[in-house]
Amino acid sequence: MTQGLPQIVSAGEALTDLVTTGGNTWAAHPGGAAWNVARAAKALGTPSAFAGAVGQDNFGDDLWNASTAASLDLRFLQRVSQPTLLAVVYSAAPPAYRFMGEHSADLYFDAALLPDGWLAAARWLHLGGISLAREPLAGHLLGLMRAARAAGVRISFDPNARIVHRDPAYRPTFETVLRSSDLIKLSDEDLRFFFPGQDEDSALRTLRGHNAQAPIVITRGGDGATLYHAAGSASLPAPKVQVADTVGAGDALCAGLLVSATEQPQALWTQHLAFALRVASAACSRPGAYAPNRQDLAALFPGD
Repeated sequence: MTQGLPQIVSAGEALTDLVTTGGNTWAAHPGGAAWNVARAAKALGTPSAFAGAVGQDNFGDDLWNASTAASLDLRFLQRVSQPTLLAVVYSAAPPAYRFMGEHSADLYFDAALLPDGWLAAARWLHLGGISLAREPLAGHLLGLMRAARAAGVRISFDPNARIVHRDPAYRPTFETVLRSSDLIKLSDEDLRFFFPGQDEDSALRTLRGHNAQAPIVITRGGDGATLYHAAGSASLPAPKVQVADTVGAGDALCAGLLVSATEQPQALWTQHLAFALRVASAACSRPGAYAPNRQDLAALFPGD
């Protein structure tokens, strides 16, 4: 039975961003790439879930409450006795951070506890972020990915480069997910991170060596994004807005791609990307990792 189950499942890490506000004061914000994608997809109206684990602590309470407020499917959010993963942002300019997560809750996610029938209902499983560099979670997520592919669920991958991805042990996981993906999204900064010393054409040839078929989206901040697919390539501009900040823009773009591909599976990938760029621009029009809804898009981009 698939009624009431999500069409988009984003699996990986939910965490607390502990951000310095100067001196000895800090501000805590619910976050995590996988959680942000799920929340943004649900804000656009598609039934969505974050699949992962948080602690039974105050930070876990915050993430649970924020997930409830976002109307995510809470059957996919697990709570364990370990502490919630923290990203400590100890410098805002330039950004500098470290992750505090030895034995943290995210590592204890158990895919066997997901609700019955979810694979029959899901259209996309989204992976990425730091979760794929954190064992044993990475191994659990690879198992989840294999089960999803066997059930006909498509795989979306945004590696979202962070310092933890410099661990050589991550590279085989990175390449495994690349080969298994039906949609690959990287920023131009991700390309330089994962393929140092290679220009974009060379990096894309390397990517195509792992996956010859999946559409690849390369985002370029305020300059928009380029889609590489079987018919060639197309560069689309980012719709102009008054930018508050760019926090969470990449996650919002991923959500836009997945929502559009779910709602209109026969549409062209250029159409999916055009919608996703509007979602990302709308996210940038508000401070923080804002998840825009359809009303936001209609107000910012009337007629689109």
